[in-house]
Amino acid sequence: MRRLLTPTPVSLLDRRLGLDAQVAVRPEPFGALAYHYGNRKLIFLKHPDVVRVVQALADHETLADTLRACDIDPSRWPSFERALASLTESEMLHERHEVAPR
Repeated sequence: MRRLLTPTPVSLLDRRLGLDAQVAVRPEPFGALAYHYGNRKLIFLKHPDVVRVVQALADHETLADTLRACDIDPSRWPSFERALASLTESEMLHERHEVAPR
């Protein structure tokens, strides 16, 4: 029997994510509002730590690197991974293909 090679799924923590160019983030007392001018979606970022991570994504190689740089406790990483997966599905975030500056 012949086996098909399927790509191993890459964890979101290992991906290079960035804010979509059509997204504006406006700080608010509760966190921030993210508005996508292309698909007209409005998302509430309900925690300042999530806002900080989203805004720092472009400065780091991977999501894991960003979480470390933002001093997010590793025990909280699964909740950040879920939150950023939701933002990716909403097209607020996308995969970056260039390497982040060091």
